Amino acid sequence: MPKAKGKSRRQKYSYNLNRKRLYRSARRRAAPRIACSHIRHAWDPTKSVAQNLAEMGLAEDPNKAVPIPKKLLGMEVESNGREQGKKIVRKPYVVNEMEYEASLPEKKSNTLSRDLIDYVRYMIQNHGENYKEMARDEKNYYQDTPKQIKRKINVYKNFYPEEYKDLIASLKLEKMDVQ
Repeated sequence: MPKAKGKSRRQKYSYNLNRKRLYRSARRRAAPRIACSHIRHAWDPTKSVAQNLAEMGLAEDPNKAVPIPKKLLGMEVESNGREQGKKIVRKPYVVNEMEYEASLPEKKSNTLSRDLIDYVRYMIQNHGENYKEMARDEKNYYQDTPKQIKRKINVYKNFYPEEYKDLIASLKLEKMDVQ
């Protein structure tokens, strides 16, 4: 069978085709990516973004939601007695859930590695506050300078203040027992 005519020919680039418009229209049709689960569950794909946000009591444009008062020559402009019509919030639970979630305290996820904690405790137990001795210790595998060791001990103090106080208290008790 012979080949189809025109298939082996090289495709020509169409300079007259507006690719930006094609890309923009494809992006416009795609549903918005929503990070907040509360908004995602209340979202109605048949409505526009502005309508969805208005129903939830959220602002589409923050500049319009919280306007900056205009001042002319140090004097405030008098506004006429009419306020803009307030929109009806049909899904207030979205805002309430988001406010509740924001009011929860954050968990401190800052921890030190077990190796660093053991290293610092070992150095304090064996050398006290003598950082030069700590730098010469055989357990100083990474060859930290006295300043680097001091910095690591200070980080340990900040992260675990109770443990540090207990360690110092136990060392004082041991010294008293020895004497």
